[in-house]
Amino acid sequence: MFPAGMISLDSVREIGSGLNRPECVLAHSSGYLFAADWEGMGGVSLVAPDGTVRKILAKDRDRPLRPNGIALEPDGSFLLAHLGEGEGGVYRLYPDGTSEAVLTHVGGQALPPTNFVLLDADGRRWITVSTRKSPRALGYRVDGGDGFVVLMDEAGARIVADNLGYANECALAPDGSALYVNETFSRQLTRFELDKEGNCRSARTVATFGPGTFPDGLAFDREDGLWVTSIVSNRIIRVLPNGDQLLRLEDCDTEHLLWVEAAYESGTMGRPHLDDVRSSRLRNVSCLAFGGGDSCTAYLGCLLGDTVAMFRSDVPGRKPLHWDFDLSNLELQ
Repeated sequence: MFPAGMISLDSVREIGSGLNRPECVLAHSSGYLFAADWEGMGGVSLVAPDGTVRKILAKDRDRPLRPNGIALEPDGSFLLAHLGEGEGGVYRLYPDGTSEAVLTHVGGQALPPTNFVLLDADGRRWITVSTRKSPRALGYRVDGGDGFVVLMDEAGARIVADNLGYANECALAPDGSALYVNETFSRQLTRFELDKEGNCRSARTVATFGPGTFPDGLAFDREDGLWVTSIVSNRIIRVLPNGDQLLRLEDCDTEHLLWVEAAYESGTMGRPHLDDVRSSRLRNVSCLAFGGGDSCTAYLGCLLGDTVAMFRSDVPGRKPLHWDFDLSNLELQ
């Protein structure tokens, strides 16, 4: 039996095949999905409504791009948050596979491996960096957060929020007045009020998550609920405007989760705790994107998956900025 409002794993379906680390997934009004892909020199997978896959991979590089978060631009190109071994930045990938650097330094310092990029209606880019530590696994800690958020606009790029506990996906409030950021290893969802220049003010904790929950992905629904995905536990939690949390989906092994939790509490958590997730269906859920004709299909990015998982939601999601962007340059069938 599932608690009231719980989504059965039996209802989860999959689309696409042969994807390589589809950490971030975007949905479009055409029915196409776009997913980060680490094949070859890195790029984006285009998943058609019938499940067929075509990849746009960088072809003009001597070092691979490792896209984590991605964003669709109005001309059909993509912004990629580069999660390199030791370097980061934001790059643009064109439909023909050529690429260019968009941002590699802030304040004279090279960007560390970069987690996520979000485009807003004013053409600004919101960029998260989870940690300055190297290797990044040293940031999988309860305290000592050194993640940050960069805003890139016409005036340049600057850090607008700092000292975050592993900054992950971010989302703008529907009215643009606030920025929400998942802090994965501080286990909290934080809201920042934004001033006219986009600076983050008055941080407020919207939700604090309990054992086994490591918040990663973030998406608004039409009732202003925030859907949060958790790596490791494959949980999906709907955070209501008043801060209440509703567990909607979960797929984890209890013993494995206890092992991860013990490492987290002792300050010894590392890559094996993220790379060897035990579950029945889901493969380390990292992202959620609403799509479909009624915006009630939830598509899931999964770090260890090679497909896109999906389920039906009883609450429609908010349409993303890129929902009706022109895709003619992508030459879709």
